[in-house]
Amino acid sequence: MPNWGDLSRDEVADAARSGAVAVLPVGAIEQHGAHLPTGTDTLLATAAVSAATARTGDVGLPAVSYGCSLGHTAHWPGTLSLSVSTMTALVTDIGRWVYTSGFRKLVIVNAHATNGPPTQGALLTLRHEFPSLRTCFASLYDITPQARSGYFSDADDPHANVAETSMLLHLAAGLVALDRAVDEEDRTARRVLTYAMPDVTRSGVVGRPTTADAGSGARLFDAIVDGVTHLLRQAREETEPMPEGPA
Repeated sequence: MPNWGDLSRDEVADAARSGAVAVLPVGAIEQHGAHLPTGTDTLLATAAVSAATARTGDVGLPAVSYGCSLGHTAHWPGTLSLSVSTMTALVTDIGRWVYTSGFRKLVIVNAHATNGPPTQGALLTLRHEFPSLRTCFASLYDITPQARSGYFSDADDPHANVAETSMLLHLAAGLVALDRAVDEEDRTARRVLTYAMPDVTRSGVVGRPTTADAGSGARLFDAIVDGVTHLLRQAREETEPMPEGPA
């Protein structure tokens, strides 16, 4: 199934009538150390959704490229962050128009951790406004146990780490400057409070990107696509939990 932006209005309507799931990739534009592009999260979310919807026949929406990246602060150049309220409003508005076009299932596929609160807030509003709209929020880094173990192999709170760097080497090697990568330990382990990125890393990296390779990136990305594919098939087949009829 082509992406939403490639479809005509009638093709969008046909997809909605067929029961297709609308799938929204959500990423970020933020510093990813000296070796990765600022659009890493958006690239990963978009690629995973594109690969999964090609298998399932669902409809991938144009990605939300900007995310809630306030924790990266102005310490490093490159980050373009939405506020919490702006991101919530943006995703809510997209969901309203997805519903207006006839879709009744919306899955958000996320690639950046702090997008969770504002995006899930939007889904709460959408569920209240449109009781027949079914929604789901899922992140690449915990879509399956294999994906999670790969993402967090070198840090509990990774950023621009071996996993992201390996997947970029697989998907877009020309955007990776591996000779500029540096390793930095995760200083958040066993802490209970939250910290902005400049408080825990000098380089903007958390993890060991110097150990990255395209082969492990391909295997991790394939595991993620398998997980997204399985989720979309579950979402399409899922029926209402409460049977129709009087209580």
